[in-house]
Amino acid sequence: MKRLYAAFISIALLLWAATAAAQGAKVIENFQDFGEYRVTYSVFNSDFISPDIARLYNLVRARDRAFVNISVSKKGELQGTSAGVSGNATNLIQQSRALEFQEIRDQEAVYYLAPFRFENEESLTFNIDLVLPDGSAQQLTFRRQLHKN
Repeated sequence: MKRLYAAFISIALLLWAATAAAQGAKVIENFQDFGEYRVTYSVFNSDFISPDIARLYNLVRARDRAFVNISVSKKGELQGTSAGVSGNATNLIQQSRALEFQEIRDQEAVYYLAPFRFENEESLTFNIDLVLPDGSAQQLTFRRQLHKN
């Protein structure tokens, strides 16, 4: 049952991104390549996750909460693989908050979610530290402005 819900989350995230993009919403999902690996990252509001899924994975949904989603895969492959993922989010006045990533496994797919709180229209810089499957240490940095729904 847990795998079914994990599969649902994966599919729902992809469908949500496609639907929002088609409607002109600001869906920001990007990737960065590090050698033979691709790191895909996105940030989304917590209310996107259904209440049932949130209960299953003990995830908190609220207007002032969002998630960072990180997936590491070999270039050309769709399924994520295990990696070391940690990081922080820093606002414009340099207040930093640690991100605690939870590994989510769906059969052979692996991705990492970290919840965090935010203020409406807050601009955050995400600094993600990665240890890729080949043992190399990398850093991913990106900025997002968040809005309460």
